[in-house]
This record gives sequence, structure tokens and C-alpha cells, in this order.
Amino acid sequence: MATTIAMAVMATLLLLLVLLIVRAVYTTFSFYLLTPRRIKKIMERQGVHGPEPRFLVGNLGDVSSFVAESTSKDMESIRHDIVDRLLPHYVRWTKQYGKRFIYWNGVEPRLCLTEIDLIKELLFKYSTQTGKSWLQQQGSKHFIGRGLLMTNGDDWIHQRRIITPAFMGDKLKSYSGFMVECTNQTLQSLQKDIDSGRTEIEIGEYMTRLASDIISRTEFGSSYEKGKQIFHLLTVLQLRCAQASRHLCLPGSRFFPTRYNKEIKTLKMEVERLLMEIIESRKDCAEIGRSCTYGEDLLGMLLSEIKMTARNKSACSPSMQVIMDECKTFFFAGHDTAALLVTWTIMLLATNRSWQDKVRAEVTRVCDGENPSVHHLPKLSLLNMVINESLRLYPPASLLPRMAFEDIKLGDLHVPKGLSIWIPVLAIHHSEELWGKDVNEFNPERFASKPFSSGRFMPFAMGQRNCVGQSFVMMEAKIILAMLVLRFSFTISDSYRHAPVTVLTVKPKYGVQICLKPLNPCENCCSD
Repeated sequence: MATTIAMAVMATLLLLLVLLIVRAVYTTFSFYLLTPRRIKKIMERQGVHGPEPRFLVGNLGDVSSFVAESTSKDMESIRHDIVDRLLPHYVRWTKQYGKRFIYWNGVEPRLCLTEIDLIKELLFKYSTQTGKSWLQQQGSKHFIGRGLLMTNGDDWIHQRRIITPAFMGDKLKSYSGFMVECTNQTLQSLQKDIDSGRTEIEIGEYMTRLASDIISRTEFGSSYEKGKQIFHLLTVLQLRCAQASRHLCLPGSRFFPTRYNKEIKTLKMEVERLLMEIIESRKDCAEIGRSCTYGEDLLGMLLSEIKMTARNKSACSPSMQVIMDECKTFFFAGHDTAALLVTWTIMLLATNRSWQDKVRAEVTRVCDGENPSVHHLPKLSLLNMVINESLRLYPPASLLPRMAFEDIKLGDLHVPKGLSIWIPVLAIHHSEELWGKDVNEFNPERFASKPFSSGRFMPFAMGQRNCVGQSFVMMEAKIILAMLVLRFSFTISDSYRHAPVTVLTVKPKYGVQICLKPLNPCENCCSD
């Protein structure tokens, strides 16, 4: 009898195992073959075609070879027509297949969409029915994990609700003092370097460190010195993840003991160890009574949410891993976006001296010898125009991806569940049809009248999933640039090589070398 029961149990377990294996095989087969084929047929029936994909790898090889060829040489002069260089596949396939085409990132089908009305409908109407795809989440798993940038649905709504107050209203305004203080320290470092005899400065290094110091102090209560190792490790992780995104991602491939996976795992563990030190230090201060709260910055808000939801036994309580992922997201995004924006804007002002002089005159008049404050910033209209033109020509992200989690309708287009929509922001910002014949020229005057509602300008995306920190970044950029133009005049160095590249974000390959000249502090310098 016992033997019969044991055999029945074994048979049941074996059957369950077989069913699980069959289900896993079918799911994999469906993901890698059936679903892509179904989507391809649906789009072809609507007249949307594209390059023929190869089995499993799709068009990854084509994209990689096109980009490698286009970026193999530096640009011969400082020109801003960079779409051919950074999005050569878009240029080639648009000419061949039209404004709408479909291509394959491995087994993930991507629809290129440049029609502004459809983009606005997608980003405003379908913000909860679309989001980041599985492949995108896998690509950033060890980099920023499941922070706000990579979550979907209810998780995204919950995390956005927690984070938004850290970048709004009086809280946002309170950061201006930190920004001025950090900028003054950077300007003093620049002055010392000039006094020591340096005639050329790679300004990107200074702006990266400055932006890192600002986000460290405002949102994590620490200085750049404490967080610089985290920034360094995250920068390396960014590069590795960008490299990985160009290759095929197979199920379970992240567990393979490859050299790449070992390096990524080691870097991730070290980043999280350093973050945990900052988190535990903050928790200790509150729990042993040195502070009555966890703090009012982003980290404090995240820790308070854990405590509150744990007390209420809420199912939405964020885990410590989520807290670390949010820290990684904002440590990275909070310094990378701002540093690139300021660096590219300095390059543009260094090569357009008349606009540099106009901005300097405006800042001198508005600030009247004081450090820039939140009361001055709305009056700096010319500086705002220059920054917007910099964001148009060199947006931090060259593309904006969204995957449809259910069937949706965009105008006359039926978008099936599982189709990823690829919005080439860089190409839209450089579209002659949308911006005119001078589209590739630096012309801040185009922002004298606000075109934002038209949908053609989207450096921080649009709709509910727009960048939560865009007001923070804009305030930071205005303060840094206002203080810089009052302290120094600058020209582009003869050694500068114009070579924009994409490493998740649009960067100057060799940095931006400028020649700085101190101005008369009595006439043009804000007080320290």
C-alpha cells in the first residue's frame, strides 16, 4: 500500500515537472517566435515594413555595423547635423521604408514613430498601457535595476508618488543654495587651475563632478567625495550595459559565468555595498535619536515610506532593493543629464561668442551683483532659450522607447500588444519639416515663442511619464551657467574634436576643451 502511494506521488510530481517544462518551452517558443511573427504580419497588413530580421538576432548586427561605421571618424568641423552619425539606421531605413517602419532588436519588434500627433496620443493617452519592455529591463537590471525609470504599471505609479515631492515646490527651491555653493567651489577650482598656468580646460570633467556634488548634497545628504566611488562604478556599469544592449539576450544568459557577467556582478555588488553604508548611516541617525526624522531629501522620503508602509502592513511597501535601485537611478540620472546639458551648452556658447555676450549681459542686469536665486531665474529668458536650443541639438537621450502592454489605437494605426514603439527624439529635434531650413544651426531665437505644446520638443519626454527631475535639472543648469559666464569668458580650444557618441546618453567622445579667461570681478562676478 505504501509503495503504491509513493509511486502515485512520484507520478504526480513527474507529471507536474513535465507540465512545467512544457509550459516553459511554449512560453519561450511563443516569446521568441510566435509573438514576433504575429506582430510582423499585423504591421505588414497595415503597410508597415522594414528590414528582414535574422533569426534571434533580428537587425542588431545591421544597427551595430551602421553605427560603428558612422562614428569611426570624427566630424571635420563643429556641425550640429548629427542624426546621420548617431542614428544611421534610422536615416537609411526611413529613406527605404518611409516614416513608419519596423525593425528588430533581437526578437523585440520596434516600430519607428515620428508623427507628432501620434506620439502625443501615445504619451498622454496611453501612459499606463505602455512602458519599458522586458529586454530594456534586463539591459539595465544590474545598472539601475527597477528604479523609477524601469518600472511599469502600479509599481511605477507608487514610486512616482513617493519621489515627486522631492523635486517640486518649496523643496525644489530650497536646493538653490546648495547649487550656488557647489558651483562657487567649482569656479574657484577653475580659477586655481588658470592661476597655475593651465591654458586649456576639459570642462566636461568639472561639470560632471559639480553635478555629482549637487545631487549628492541635495538628495542624499552626502558630499561628492563620499559618493565619487559610486559615480565611478555607475559610469563603468553604464558603459558595460550599453555594450551589452548591442548583443543578443537569451533566456537565463545573465546566469552564464561569462567574463562580462562576472564583471557586472562585481560592480553591482560594490555599488550596493557603498549605497547601503549611506542608507544605514541615515537610518542609524533616526533610530538612535540623533535625528527625529530620516530627512526631507529623496533618501529620507524613501526610508520614511518603508517605515510607514511597514507600520500599516501595506502590500506596496518598497523593499531595500527598490530603495537601492532608486538611489542608483537618481545618483546616475541626477548627475549625468545635468552634466551633459551644461557641457554641451558651454560648447555652444564657446563657439557662438555673440550669444555668450548676450547671456552675460542679461545675467549681469538681472542678478545685479548677487548670486543667482530662484527669484532671478524666471527673468533669465535668453539663458533659458540657449539651454532649450542646447537640449534640442543635443538631447540627453537620442530615443524614447515605449512597449504596448495591450492592443492600442494610434490614429489610423493599430498597435498590437508586445510591439515596442521607438521615438527617435534626436531625429525629431533635427527635422527640417518641423523646425525649418536652419534646423542644424544654433539659433536660440526659435525659442523666443514657446513651441512646447506642439510636441516637437521633448528632451524630457511628455505626458505622465515625463522626467520627474526636469525642473531640478533646468534650475541647476541655469545657476551653473549664470555663475560661469559672470566669472569667465571662454572660447573653444583648437584641440577640441567634435565627435558626439551615444553611450545610453549623447556624450562628447573626447570631452569639451575650452580656453577660459577670468573677467573683472568688480564688473561681472557674483559675490562668493
